[in-house]
Amino acid sequence: MACMKLGSKTDAFQRKGQAWFCTTGLPSDIVVEVEEMTFHLHKFPLLSRSEVMEKLIAEASEGEDGCVIKLADIPGGAKTFELVAKFCYGVKLELTAANVVYLRCAGEHLEMTEDYGEGNLISQTEVFLNQVVLRSWKDSLKALQTCDDVLSYAEELKITKRCIDSLAVKACTDPNLFGWPVVEHVGPLQSPGGSILWNGISTGARPKHSSSDWWYDDASSLSLPLYKRLISAMESQGVKQEIIAGSLTYYAKKYLPGLNRRQSSTESSNRLAPVGLGSSLSEEHQKLLLEEIDHLLPMQKGLVPTKFLFGLLKTALILRASPSCISDLEKRIGMQLDQATLEDLLMPNFSYSMETLYNVDCVQRILEYFLAMDQGTGGESPCSIDDEQLMGSPSLTPITMVAKLIDGYLAEVAPDVNLKLPKFQALAAAVPEYARPLDDGLYRAIDIYLKSHPWLGESDREQLCRLMDCQKLSLEACTHAAQNERLPLRIIVQVLFFEQLQLRTSIAGCFLVSDNLDGGSRQLRSGMVGTNEGGGWATAVRENQVLKVGMDSMRVRVSELEKECSNMRQEIEKLGRSKGSSTWGNVSKKFGFKLKSQMCSAQEGSVSNQNKINGKALKDDKAKENHGKHKKNLSIDE
Repeated sequence: MACMKLGSKTDAFQRKGQAWFCTTGLPSDIVVEVEEMTFHLHKFPLLSRSEVMEKLIAEASEGEDGCVIKLADIPGGAKTFELVAKFCYGVKLELTAANVVYLRCAGEHLEMTEDYGEGNLISQTEVFLNQVVLRSWKDSLKALQTCDDVLSYAEELKITKRCIDSLAVKACTDPNLFGWPVVEHVGPLQSPGGSILWNGISTGARPKHSSSDWWYDDASSLSLPLYKRLISAMESQGVKQEIIAGSLTYYAKKYLPGLNRRQSSTESSNRLAPVGLGSSLSEEHQKLLLEEIDHLLPMQKGLVPTKFLFGLLKTALILRASPSCISDLEKRIGMQLDQATLEDLLMPNFSYSMETLYNVDCVQRILEYFLAMDQGTGGESPCSIDDEQLMGSPSLTPITMVAKLIDGYLAEVAPDVNLKLPKFQALAAAVPEYARPLDDGLYRAIDIYLKSHPWLGESDREQLCRLMDCQKLSLEACTHAAQNERLPLRIIVQVLFFEQLQLRTSIAGCFLVSDNLDGGSRQLRSGMVGTNEGGGWATAVRENQVLKVGMDSMRVRVSELEKECSNMRQEIEKLGRSKGSSTWGNVSKKFGFKLKSQMCSAQEGSVSNQNKINGKALKDDKAKENHGKHKKNLSIDE
């Protein structure tokens, strides 16, 4: 830390308890009381340097203890006046970044101008401030920290502004351009030329370049009002929003303990993680700090991690922050919901009612903000999602990623018995249909909800199952749903129908691919025997074999589904005969499609055609037989 020594005499002051005495050999003729400390001094050194002291001495009356003056409002209190008194006596005084602000304000308060001696306290401290302190990042920061104690004087003398402007300029400039002493706190001691010093000897090695976050820890040592002003000054100087957001994140993690409770091992080892936590802050001060952090954070996507925003939101809910603050945090999360994880969404419900285990309402609002932003920015429409994205490729759109995230969240909150059906339905239905390439995740959540809420009626279960599209279930999900006793009968029949339809389409596609591969193999055999692309033929043969195996498994599955359909038809027909009515016909009319014709596979169609042919042949045989009998009868009659 830079310093300057004033005066030339040795220290002639001695302290005894709560009193200071000047041991110059002459008896003191004035007593100055500052706070709980008394200074037994002499009039002449004081009035020769300070206009205020001259007036007070002239106005003071002589008492039994001599002239007594009380200084109740001197900046810096008794410690600063001790330095001022020593300066008046010409005692050696060391100016530092830690005391120069106090002395400058005290000199102004006591009017220690050049009219009362050349090189008076005001001029000396001003020179030190401008030529030493404000040229160094470390000294400017230290001086700014001391401004909190004498803020009114420091504001009037513009010391606070000068320190903040100095820090802002240095923060938005590459610290390596300043060299020594601006970045002396970053690494080892450096020479004015920039090389690293070892025991005062230049090694010739250059220091490593500092990253843009080198000032985060220093800035976090400031009080919130000064820190806010520093951030505003940096923004006006053109510091990037990403750097500002990083500093705000660091500051919040340092003074809000709730943000560090779920810190992972990788995050805790990060050098940006603050060492000391502000656990001493009261809940009210933490709430004010959180609201200020939210106000200072730029409203821009991707500036801060989504996990950090969720941490702020959870802390805001615990501390009962203002509704506007909570709403802003929800909007910030909604802007980048596609970057969130399932763990982030599982926020406990901190309300007094404890209606549900997790805060489902908050997640729904976040989802609504995301959907509104996605539509406002021209999000992906159903037509713009290509086949590659629908097949679950890594290049999923944000809306598809959010749909998958919400389906996982629904599965996690579904076991909560206090979660009402309308709230579950509202969250599930909020995701657009085109955002889900497959409804397997939604089906899983619905199945868990039905299992955890067995008291739901048939109509409620059907209403819940209408959230999913049976045509968008995979074969595995269809197989599970067809055997799921918790699903309504209507849904099971629809699942069986669409599963058969999907299998038919898959088998037809396999046949088509197989034909194409056979044709390609013929072309390869005829025209590409002598080329170097024989590997393509081997690959085609392997793919053909794989497809044939897949077709065989599909045929087996089709046969199993036909048996299930036949058994179901027989059971429903038995019920119909017992009631004296065609129950199967009523069921088919109720479901809205012809089950007899559509629930059968391609193989059943071939069997029915064969039956028709056989039936026709039987009719012809009977006709011939009857004709023969008729001829025989005629011959007998004759």
